[in-house]
Parts: sequence; structure tokens; C-alpha cells
Amino acid sequence: MQYHSTRGQSPEVDSAQAVLTGLAPDGGLYLPCALPAFSWRSCIQKNTLDMAQMILSAFLPDIPDMQTLVEKAYVGKFETEDLTPTVSVGGFHVLELFRGPTSAFKDVALSMLPQLLTAAKAAKNEKKDILILTATSGDTGKAALEGFKDVDGIRICVFYPHGGVSDVQRRQMVSQEGENVTVCAVRGNFDDAQTGVKEIFAACREKDLPVNLSSANSINIGRLVPQITYYFKAYRDLLDAGRIQMGEEVNFSVPTGNFGDILAGYLAKKLGLPVGKLICASNANNVLTDFIRTGTYDRRRVLHKTDSPSMDILVSSNLERLLYLMSGDTALVARLMNELNTQGYYQVPQQLLTEIQEQFWAGWCDDAKGAETIAKVWRENGYLCDTHTASGWAVAQDYVNRTGDMRPMVVLSTASPYKFPAAVLNAIGETVNGDEFDQLDKLAAVTGVKIPKNLAALREKPERHTAVIDKEKMLDFVLAL
Repeated sequence: MQYHSTRGQSPEVDSAQAVLTGLAPDGGLYLPCALPAFSWRSCIQKNTLDMAQMILSAFLPDIPDMQTLVEKAYVGKFETEDLTPTVSVGGFHVLELFRGPTSAFKDVALSMLPQLLTAAKAAKNEKKDILILTATSGDTGKAALEGFKDVDGIRICVFYPHGGVSDVQRRQMVSQEGENVTVCAVRGNFDDAQTGVKEIFAACREKDLPVNLSSANSINIGRLVPQITYYFKAYRDLLDAGRIQMGEEVNFSVPTGNFGDILAGYLAKKLGLPVGKLICASNANNVLTDFIRTGTYDRRRVLHKTDSPSMDILVSSNLERLLYLMSGDTALVARLMNELNTQGYYQVPQQLLTEIQEQFWAGWCDDAKGAETIAKVWRENGYLCDTHTASGWAVAQDYVNRTGDMRPMVVLSTASPYKFPAAVLNAIGETVNGDEFDQLDKLAAVTGVKIPKNLAALREKPERHTAVIDKEKMLDFVLAL
């Protein structure tokens, strides 16, 4: 299968090379030249691992023996055998994406990506080691580090915003073991770190480095495609529970920062899955909400530090893929991305905005509303959710109230509440004292919800990665690795 750049100025490559390269040479993102033929009804009949194999093989046919790769990625690594359970809570259904080894939704993709990269490396007969460069707003970093830990032929360097992630997220990263991993804090916000990584790719394009650069962010198609699976899985769960009939449309509310998670839902719909409205839930950094409502994407605003730090993003990389998928116009996408880079904003044509609004709805939730939602869901349903999931729930409720759309609603739960214990304790009316481990213990004591083993074990792990640099020093840091 051939892939091309969303900006249209790079040669086409096959699917294995797209995974290896990550970012196209022209700065665009890889997409298949044509979406694969696919039987969603056949896929929905399979178990989770076979669903994943079918979807991954359809998008990445140049990577061989996908069934073996899927089994190596997932078997025995998640709390639950079906990886991503769906539970009914109140009038909604919660898709629990936090049952993996780092308690965040990124585990589904980042358990798979190392397998895809190593297999693609072998398929292309690539001899050089690969250096993964990744910027994280909190969860991608740890999930990527855990996935790539001690993988032969691959090294990984993760940058995170200094002071811009939760204490638990930071401890997960800086205590990471593995001979091939590096973690570094950047003085700045996530957008600074993400821009810095893209600039490193650009600066190294013509250099003869001893390694090949790639990415574990969702700019890499090998990171994005595995996320499609859990939309199919949620649909199958609702069928099995008798909540829907085959062919009935289901709405999905997705806490959204970099737009990859919700884009996976759109790709599931393009494959035929009966997806109704895709609801984009933002926090106070509501650049995506404004865009979907007005057609103007404007990053010229203050980035707020919130209780849902994984969504503290103003430049949503994967939105570029949506613009191409809906317009089919690489010249338009290249122009809009250049305007965003040089002017800080762009405006899409009205017809494109209308098409986006037919598929997506958007809202946002500040910290106060998020805390109110956590408390309400706990009080009324006995279900404990994290700050990001609370945004998804609140915006889903707002959507139903405003539109009257009563199609079944799935809220994607993207992280364990134990990754943000202080905010969750505050939300349910408890006093916050002590360090993050005291907070984990108290949250477990007052709710009876078990602490995930991987988070409880952090208490005993020393901090191994202590570097903090200015954003202008990121290239030098990488070249010195």
C-alpha cells in the first residue's frame, strides 16, 4: 500500500517505510493514497486481538506476520484480557482505555508501535539503529518509554514540559529503566517541546547521522492505526450487552488534545463502522472547540495549565490529517499549515467547515466543571473518573442537552484517576495532604478503588533522568546522545 504526505511534496512510500520515517520529508503526515477496502461487519465478529490484526493488516500490508506482532504487543500486558472494557455508567457507556501497563490510553498504540517499527526495519533491510524522538504532554512519554524499553536496534528520547505534567506522570517518566531510554524536561510548554522535535527532524534531514530518526507521537501512522481498534471493540461490547442493534449508530465523546484519538474514530467510520457524531472535548485550552465551531484555528492565545495536562495543547498535529481526508487537497493543507506556522492562525473554506461540522461537534470543560463532573459521577454512579474523562463526560452531556441526540453515547476514558490523585481528591471533597504517594493511598482508602500496580510500584523507584534544558538546546541534546 502506498502512502503520501498530506502536503504533497514528498515521494510516495510503502506502509513499512511510512512507519519507519514517521514524519514526511516535507513536514507533512503520511496517509494511505486510498483507504483500504474493509468489511466492518466481519471485523466486529472477531475478538480484540483478531480485530487489531485485521485493521493493522489492512492499513500496513507491507509489514509481515501481523498476528504474531499483535500477540507480542498485547498478550499478558493489560489488566483485562479484552484490553479495553466498556462499562455502562448512568446513561452513558465508558470505554476504559487505561487498563494497560502505564494506566493511559496511549498503551494501546504504544504497546504495538515497537513491534511495528522493528518489523518494518527488518522488512526494509534497514541496518542503522532508530532513534525515537517524542514530545509528551504527559501520557505518551511513559507509554512510549515502556513500549520501547530495551528493544534491540531502537533508542528513545522523550521530552516533556518542565512543570507541565502531573507529579505521577513525571515520576513515571523519570524513574524509567532501560539501557536505551533518555528523558529530558524542557523549560516551556508542550507545544514548545513538540515544535522542538519537529525542528530537530528538519535540521537533521540532510545530516548523515549514525541513526535514523522516527517518532512515537501520533504523527507516526504506526501509532495512529492501532487506536482504531478500540472503536470497533466498544461497538462490539454494546452489541454483546444488548445496548444496540447491528448497524445502529453510536456517538463517541473523546477528550482531545493532539487530535489523534478522535481521528482514529473518524477512520473507523470511514471503514464503515456505524459511528454517529464524534464529539471533541477540550479543556480550557479550547482551540479545537473554537475551530470546529468557527473554522478558524488560532493558536495565538495563552496556554493554560490545567488539571487535565495531557490536553494542554494549542497545536494539534493530527488535525492536519483530517483537513486532507476531508478536502483531498494537499496544496490547501500545505498553505494552511504554512499560515499556522508563520501567522499563528488559519481559516478553512466554508464548504470544508460544513463537512467537518457534519461529522464533529465540539465543546469544552474548565477545571471547575471537570471537578463538578468527577464528584457528580462518583456520587450518583459510584464510578471514579480522571480529569480528562470528566471533560469527555461533561461535553457529552452538554451535547445531549443542546441537540437532543439520544443515540447511545460512549465516553472514552483516557487515563486512570490515580494519575491525577490530587485533582480527583479535591473534586470529591477530600483534603489533599502529603506527596503523590500519600494522595494515592488516601484516594484508595476513601473510594475503595484499587491503585493500579504500576503506579503503586513507583514509590520504590529512584529518579534516573534529571536533565532540564531550554527549548533552544533540544537539538544539541539529541546530537550529544
